[in-house]
Amino acid sequence: MESVRIDKYLWAVRLFKTRPDAVDACRLGRVEMGGQPVKAGREIRPGDLITIHTDDLVKTVRVTTLLEKRVAGKLVAQYLEDLTPSAEYEKARLRRQEHALNLAASPLLRPTKRDRRLMEAFLEDVKRNATSPVVEE
Repeated sequence: MESVRIDKYLWAVRLFKTRPDAVDACRLGRVEMGGQPVKAGREIRPGDLITIHTDDLVKTVRVTTLLEKRVAGKLVAQYLEDLTPSAEYEKARLRRQEHALNLAASPLLRPTKRDRRLMEAFLEDVKRNATSPVVEE
């Protein structure tokens, strides 16, 4: 095999969960070779550098061996060389932690089922007390 489509390769080495995800990333310009966005049908060869932009991370990999079929996670290292600096992974980890803290600190937009039951019980009590006559001593 001399070359393979980039979307198949990215899916096969588990950089994307599904092949349509890899195609969409190419279509949206998140996959680059030589600083230029590539289409999903672009043929790649061993030695090519691929840059993938995700929400958290800019990942750079070098193609070492071609493949078209998905491989186990343990075997991925045989087919690509990860050139992403460790500082990039650290920045992504910190952004994920910060995002998780922001979600934990911000109130939920919708009440939970428990919250709704408590509100309904409270409103029932208010309604019951409003309709009952007030007894003054």
